[in-house]
Amino acid sequence: MRPRATDARNALAWQAQSLLLAYPDDQLEQHLTLALKVAATQPKPVGSPLVRFAEHVDRTPLPELAADYVATFDHCKRCCLFLTYYAHGDTRKRGLALLRLKQTYARAGWRVTDEEMPDHLAVVLEFAATEPALGYRLLNDHRAGLELLRLALNDDGSPWAHVLDSVSATLPTLVGDDREAVMRLAAQGPPEEQVGLDPYAAPVFLPDPVVGGPR
Repeated sequence: MRPRATDARNALAWQAQSLLLAYPDDQLEQHLTLALKVAATQPKPVGSPLVRFAEHVDRTPLPELAADYVATFDHCKRCCLFLTYYAHGDTRKRGLALLRLKQTYARAGWRVTDEEMPDHLAVVLEFAATEPALGYRLLNDHRAGLELLRLALNDDGSPWAHVLDSVSATLPTLVGDDREAVMRLAAQGPPEEQVGLDPYAAPVFLPDPVVGGPR
């Protein structure tokens, strides 16, 4: 899949989206200021949802917003921000997928901290903002999970649905096999739990993954 010719513009959008998907704290006002500046540079489908999210934040007290964030993303598996969960659940395959993601970051000279999971959407978007072509491919690799998350947030009337609408607008329209993959995930759900994520910590480098398929 070829990245579009708008890498620089997408990079700005992904950085703003990453900040807005973090836990809302005292830095949120600063993040919103940046997001609104970015929104003004974007096509309407990407920028307008960011403005709508900012409008919601403006009328919502920070403690209420923080509690809503926890209830949405920490207590509801339908609204999971960890992208590999949608395809693999909490199985050994997810552990390997996490390791591959971390290796992909490392090969690009970009590392996550010990406190971060490499498949957290905010982390993937932050990486995409610094490595737009590779980040574009990673986001498309997880497009089915992204779409399920977007639909779940919209169904729940969550303000973060606006941010996911903005993310989706930077990616190609779902067609054919992509749409079928979303339908399968929606019908089947993630695989059942089998093992923990011990393989994620293993100090073993796997062969280079093929990210996103052929260009």
